[in-house]
Amino acid sequence: MNKEQFYTQLQENGINLTGFQKKQFAKYFKLVVYWNERINLTAITEEDEFYTKHFYDSISTSFYFDFNEIKTICDVGSGAGFPSIPLKIVYPHLEVTIIDSLNKRIKFLNLLAEELELENCNFIHSRAEDVGQNKIYRESFDVVTARAVARLNILSELCLPLVKKGGYFLSLKSQKSDEEKLEANKAITILGAKLENDNLFYIEGEERHILKIKKTKETPNKYPRKAGMPNKSPIL
Repeated sequence: MNKEQFYTQLQENGINLTGFQKKQFAKYFKLVVYWNERINLTAITEEDEFYTKHFYDSISTSFYFDFNEIKTICDVGSGAGFPSIPLKIVYPHLEVTIIDSLNKRIKFLNLLAEELELENCNFIHSRAEDVGQNKIYRESFDVVTARAVARLNILSELCLPLVKKGGYFLSLKSQKSDEEKLEANKAITILGAKLENDNLFYIEGEERHILKIKKTKETPNKYPRKAGMPNKSPIL
Protein backbone atom coordinates (compact mmCIF):
# COMPACT_ATOMS: atom_id res chain seq x y z
CA MET A 1 0.00 0.00 0.00
CA ASN A 2 1.20 3.52 -0.72
CA LYS A 3 1.25 6.30 1.88
CA GLU A 4 -2.28 7.52 1.14
CA GLN A 5 -3.67 3.99 1.35
CA PHE A 6 -1.77 3.56 4.63
CA TYR A 7 -3.45 6.69 6.07
CA THR A 8 -6.87 5.52 4.82
CA GLN A 9 -6.48 2.02 6.26
CA LEU A 10 -5.56 3.49 9.63
CA GLN A 11 -8.55 5.86 9.51
CA GLU A 12 -10.84 2.90 8.87
CA ASN A 13 -9.46 1.41 12.09
CA GLY A 14 -10.03 4.59 14.09
CA ILE A 15 -6.53 6.08 13.84
CA ASN A 16 -6.30 9.59 12.39
CA LEU A 17 -2.68 10.66 11.97
CA THR A 18 -1.73 14.29 12.46
CA GLY A 19 0.47 16.11 9.96
CA PHE A 20 3.39 15.77 12.39
CA GLN A 21 2.87 12.00 12.72
CA LYS A 22 2.81 11.63 8.93
CA LYS A 23 6.12 13.52 8.76
CA GLN A 24 7.55 11.24 11.44
CA PHE A 25 6.70 8.14 9.38
CA ALA A 26 8.15 9.70 6.21
CA LYS A 27 11.39 10.60 8.01
CA TYR A 28 11.51 7.15 9.65
CA PHE A 29 11.40 5.46 6.24
CA LYS A 30 14.14 7.71 4.84
CA LEU A 31 16.42 7.17 7.84
CA VAL A 32 16.09 3.38 7.69
CA VAL A 33 16.83 3.32 3.94
CA TYR A 34 19.84 5.64 4.41
CA TRP A 35 21.35 3.70 7.33
CA ASN A 36 20.47 0.33 5.83
CA GLU A 37 23.42 0.78 3.46
CA ARG A 38 25.71 0.96 6.49
CA ILE A 39 23.94 -1.36 8.94
CA ASN A 40 21.82 -4.37 8.04
CA LEU A 41 18.38 -3.21 9.25
CA THR A 42 15.88 -4.64 6.76
CA ALA A 43 15.57 -6.39 3.40
CA ILE A 44 12.54 -4.19 2.62
CA THR A 45 13.49 -0.79 1.20
CA GLU A 46 10.78 -0.09 -1.42
CA GLU A 47 8.46 2.58 0.01
CA ASP A 48 5.03 0.99 -0.57
CA GLU A 49 6.20 -2.38 0.74
CA PHE A 50 7.87 -0.67 3.72
CA TYR A 51 4.66 1.13 4.68
CA THR A 52 2.75 -2.16 4.38
CA LYS A 53 5.11 -4.72 5.93
CA HIS A 54 6.75 -2.56 8.57
CA PHE A 55 4.53 0.38 9.50
CA TYR A 56 1.04 -1.05 8.93
CA ASP A 57 2.04 -4.50 10.17
CA SER A 58 3.38 -2.96 13.41
CA ILE A 59 0.39 -0.70 14.03
CA SER A 60 -2.09 -3.50 13.29
CA THR A 61 -1.25 -4.81 16.78
CA SER A 62 -3.38 -1.94 18.11
CA PHE A 63 -6.47 -3.21 16.26
CA TYR A 64 -6.55 -6.10 18.76
CA PHE A 65 -5.09 -4.45 21.87
CA ASP A 66 -5.85 -1.06 23.44
CA PHE A 67 -2.55 0.78 23.88
CA ASN A 68 -4.40 3.76 25.38
CA GLU A 69 -4.85 1.64 28.51
CA ILE A 70 -1.16 0.92 29.15
CA LYS A 71 1.98 2.94 29.81
CA THR A 72 5.12 0.79 29.42
CA ILE A 73 6.06 -1.38 26.46
CA CYS A 74 9.21 -3.42 25.90
CA ASP A 75 10.20 -4.70 22.46
CA VAL A 76 12.58 -7.68 22.24
CA GLY A 77 14.85 -7.86 19.18
CA SER A 78 13.04 -5.15 17.24
CA GLY A 79 15.76 -4.53 14.63
CA ALA A 80 14.93 -1.10 13.21
CA GLY A 81 12.23 -0.54 15.84
CA PHE A 82 9.29 -2.72 14.80
CA PRO A 83 6.62 -2.83 16.14
CA SER A 84 7.32 -0.48 19.07
CA ILE A 85 8.47 2.71 17.30
CA PRO A 86 5.48 2.90 14.89
CA LEU A 87 3.25 2.28 17.94
CA LYS A 88 5.08 5.05 19.84
CA ILE A 89 4.43 7.48 16.97
CA VAL A 90 0.70 6.67 17.06
CA TYR A 91 0.56 6.55 20.88
CA PRO A 92 3.07 9.19 22.09
CA HIS A 93 2.28 8.53 25.78
CA LEU A 94 3.96 5.11 25.63
CA GLU A 95 7.25 4.64 27.45
CA VAL A 96 9.23 2.40 25.09
CA THR A 97 12.14 0.11 25.94
CA ILE A 98 13.89 -1.84 23.20
CA ILE A 99 16.37 -4.65 23.84
CA ASP A 100 18.79 -5.61 21.09
CA SER A 101 22.05 -7.56 21.20
CA LEU A 102 23.66 -5.59 18.34
CA ASN A 103 25.12 -2.24 19.43
CA LYS A 104 25.00 -0.81 15.89
CA ARG A 105 21.22 -1.12 15.93
CA ILE A 106 21.03 0.49 19.37
CA LYS A 107 23.04 3.45 18.08
CA PHE A 108 20.66 3.73 15.11
CA LEU A 109 17.62 3.65 17.41
CA ASN A 110 19.05 6.46 19.54
CA LEU A 111 19.58 8.53 16.40
CA LEU A 112 16.07 7.65 15.19
CA ALA A 113 14.44 8.73 18.46
CA GLU A 114 16.31 12.03 18.33
CA GLU A 115 15.41 12.71 14.69
CA LEU A 116 11.74 11.81 15.21
CA GLU A 117 11.58 13.83 18.45
CA LEU A 118 10.47 10.83 20.49
CA GLU A 119 10.58 11.10 24.28
CA ASN A 120 10.66 8.39 26.97
CA CYS A 121 12.56 5.83 24.88
CA ASN A 122 15.19 3.55 26.40
CA PHE A 123 17.41 1.37 24.21
CA ILE A 124 19.32 -1.44 25.90
CA HIS A 125 22.33 -3.17 24.33
CA SER A 126 22.02 -6.62 25.86
CA ARG A 127 20.66 -10.14 25.51
CA ALA A 128 17.03 -10.51 26.54
CA GLU A 129 18.03 -13.37 28.87
CA ASP A 130 20.27 -11.02 30.87
CA VAL A 131 17.70 -8.21 31.00
CA GLY A 132 15.04 -10.67 32.15
CA GLN A 133 17.16 -11.50 35.21
CA ASN A 134 17.87 -7.82 35.98
CA LYS A 135 15.74 -6.68 38.94
CA ILE A 136 15.31 -3.23 37.37
CA TYR A 137 13.46 -4.66 34.36
CA ARG A 138 12.17 -8.08 35.43
CA GLU A 139 8.35 -8.22 35.56
CA SER A 140 8.11 -4.43 35.13
CA PHE A 141 6.38 -3.91 31.76
CA ASP A 142 2.67 -3.66 30.95
CA VAL A 143 3.29 -5.16 27.50
CA VAL A 144 6.20 -6.95 25.86
CA THR A 145 6.20 -7.40 22.09
CA ALA A 146 8.26 -9.49 19.70
CA ARG A 147 8.14 -9.71 15.93
CA ALA A 148 11.30 -11.82 15.82
CA VAL A 149 11.75 -14.98 13.82
CA ALA A 150 12.30 -17.29 16.81
CA ARG A 151 9.65 -19.86 17.57
CA LEU A 152 7.03 -19.06 20.19
CA ASN A 153 8.39 -21.36 22.91
CA ILE A 154 11.78 -19.60 22.68
CA LEU A 155 10.25 -16.11 22.50
CA SER A 156 8.09 -16.87 25.52
CA GLU A 157 11.15 -17.52 27.68
CA LEU A 158 12.78 -14.30 26.45
CA CYS A 159 9.69 -12.12 26.85
CA LEU A 160 7.42 -13.37 29.63
CA PRO A 161 9.91 -12.79 32.48
CA LEU A 162 9.79 -9.09 31.55
CA VAL A 163 5.98 -8.85 31.73
CA LYS A 164 4.40 -7.74 35.00
CA LYS A 165 1.68 -9.90 36.53
CA GLY A 166 -1.57 -8.97 34.79
CA GLY A 167 0.32 -7.67 31.74
CA TYR A 168 0.61 -9.11 28.25
CA PHE A 169 3.09 -10.64 25.85
CA LEU A 170 2.01 -9.86 22.27
CA SER A 171 3.70 -12.10 19.71
CA LEU A 172 3.39 -11.08 16.04
CA LYS A 173 3.46 -14.10 13.75
CA SER A 174 2.91 -14.64 10.05
CA GLN A 175 2.26 -18.36 9.51
CA LYS A 176 2.25 -21.75 11.26
CA SER A 177 0.66 -20.19 14.33
CA ASP A 178 -1.27 -23.36 15.30
CA GLU A 179 1.87 -25.50 15.24
CA GLU A 180 3.82 -23.00 17.33
CA LYS A 181 1.01 -22.57 19.86
CA LEU A 182 0.94 -26.31 20.55
CA GLU A 183 4.72 -26.46 20.82
CA ALA A 184 4.80 -23.46 23.21
CA ASN A 185 1.93 -24.46 25.48
CA LYS A 186 4.20 -25.99 28.14
CA ALA A 187 6.59 -23.02 28.10
CA ILE A 188 3.78 -20.46 28.39
CA THR A 189 2.29 -22.32 31.37
CA ILE A 190 5.62 -22.82 33.18
CA LEU A 191 6.49 -19.15 32.72
CA GLY A 192 3.26 -18.06 34.42
CA ALA A 193 0.98 -17.16 31.53
CA LYS A 194 -1.89 -18.32 29.35
CA LEU A 195 -2.82 -17.75 25.71
CA GLU A 196 -5.97 -15.60 25.60
CA ASN A 197 -6.43 -15.02 21.87
CA ASP A 198 -4.99 -15.79 18.47
CA ASN A 199 -6.14 -12.89 16.30
CA LEU A 200 -5.99 -13.87 12.63
CA PHE A 201 -6.13 -11.24 9.91
CA TYR A 202 -4.66 -10.54 6.46
CA ILE A 203 -2.54 -7.73 5.09
CA GLU A 204 -2.83 -7.59 1.31
CA GLY A 205 -3.60 -11.31 1.26
CA GLU A 206 -0.77 -12.33 3.60
CA GLU A 207 -1.68 -14.18 6.79
CA ARG A 208 -0.94 -12.51 10.12
CA HIS A 209 -1.47 -13.55 13.74
CA ILE A 210 -1.30 -11.54 16.94
CA LEU A 211 -1.04 -13.90 19.87
CA LYS A 212 -2.27 -12.27 23.07
CA ILE A 213 -0.69 -14.01 26.06
CA LYS A 214 -1.63 -12.87 29.58
CA LYS A 215 0.77 -13.09 32.52
CA THR A 216 -1.25 -14.60 35.37
CA LYS A 217 1.47 -15.29 37.95
CA GLU A 218 5.14 -14.59 38.58
CA THR A 219 7.73 -16.35 36.44
CA PRO A 220 9.91 -18.85 38.38
CA ASN A 221 13.30 -17.34 39.24
CA LYS A 222 15.26 -19.80 37.08
CA TYR A 223 13.79 -18.26 33.91
CA PRO A 224 15.07 -16.92 31.64
CA ARG A 225 18.04 -19.24 31.69
CA LYS A 226 21.50 -17.95 30.80
CA ALA A 227 22.12 -16.41 27.38
CA GLY A 228 21.83 -18.90 24.53
CA MET A 229 20.08 -21.64 26.52
CA PRO A 230 16.51 -20.91 25.34
CA ASN A 231 17.70 -21.39 21.75
CA LYS A 232 19.90 -24.41 22.42
CA SER A 233 17.46 -26.19 24.68
CA PRO A 234 13.93 -24.75 24.33
CA ILE A 235 11.19 -25.69 26.78
CA LEU A 236 9.18 -28.50 25.16
